[in-house]
Amino acid sequence: MITTNPFAEISATISPEAMQYYIIAMVILVVGGTVIDMWHKKSAKYFFENAKKAQTNATKTVSGGEKVTIAVKTAVEDVALSGEFCNTKRRIAHLLTMYGFVIFVASTAVMIFNPPAEGETLLPQLWHIGGIMLAIGSWWFWLFIRVDVAAEGNKWYNIAPMDLFSLSLMATSAFALLWSYSGGWILFALFIASSTVLFGGVLWSKFAHMFFKPAAAYNKRMIKADGSNENLPQPADRQDPADRDRHSMELLKDAPLDMGLGIKRAAPRNY
Repeated sequence: MITTNPFAEISATISPEAMQYYIIAMVILVVGGTVIDMWHKKSAKYFFENAKKAQTNATKTVSGGEKVTIAVKTAVEDVALSGEFCNTKRRIAHLLTMYGFVIFVASTAVMIFNPPAEGETLLPQLWHIGGIMLAIGSWWFWLFIRVDVAAEGNKWYNIAPMDLFSLSLMATSAFALLWSYSGGWILFALFIASSTVLFGGVLWSKFAHMFFKPAAAYNKRMIKADGSNENLPQPADRQDPADRDRHSMELLKDAPLDMGLGIKRAAPRNY
């Protein structure tokens, strides 16, 4: 199964050109949906205006070398390793989903636009490995991380519009692997339908956020480096007498600097 190119088996019925047109259509839907999402939410406008305002509040100048270092750290820690997730299970699920999705989509496009020669197994293996990684990551997130009945009251069947991305990822990976294993037009149709929802539902899902996350992560590091602090007041220093005597700090004046574990002391069980 894992060494078989599933698209080669249906090429006798569906022409390679038709499959290529489908891939192109999905790319257009993603680009168009992302642009409309940016225009509708004014996210790009907010991002650039906020960055410009932060420059005026900066307390130091960041050199070109420092910017390169920040960019590299952002690419490695925040993007490649998903460093924003403190929870280890959440990070592993995200990495499986992210890299599985990239491998799965990239190998799909290559096999359709440049079909591997007969007997070549690398691309089909990558396609199946990517699909398996995507399935494990997406289903693990939905059933064991997002579903949190004890702490948050979130049940698996509580669905919101933002869940379209996760559900379509789960369906795409599952139906792709089932179609590759069992064959049949019904599973193939379900695979195409779920992938169409995934790429065509950008405007109604969180798909577009993957294009903003690297920029947001870089900006977050920049505002720490230049001292603009996201255009917010500087954090209070409780060791500074002037800060300690402010009215808002009155309740914390004699409190220890180390408050302990706080809410992390025990796992929440609210339901």
